Amino acid sequence: MRDPGKRLQDILEAISHIDRYAARGKAIFEKDELIQSWFIRHLQIIGEAARALPQEIRDQIPAVPWPKIIGMRHILVHGYFGIDTEVVWSVIEHDLPDLKRNVEQALKSL
Repeated sequence: MRDPGKRLQDILEAISHIDRYAARGKAIFEKDELIQSWFIRHLQIIGEAARALPQEIRDQIPAVPWPKIIGMRHILVHGYFGIDTEVVWSVIEHDLPDLKRNVEQALKSL
């Protein structure tokens, strides 16, 4: 089993990869299928890392909506009913900053 700290690092690394292209803005995201795929892939990585974290670690970071992150990973991986790019952008814009902050704090306490 992989160390939980490394799983948390995987989450931060995926956020960093997303941030690199999110800075280009929503209009570029909407027009560029490669960037959309890039974001979706890294959101999948975040969800997979979250799923692989031991429950006791997830319980130590209650501010993070772990079930929603894992659920989104399932939707992105399996493409249930298509993927809504508006939802993807909303997650990137509104949810990832809080996730990043919470994971960084958790890493400091491990």
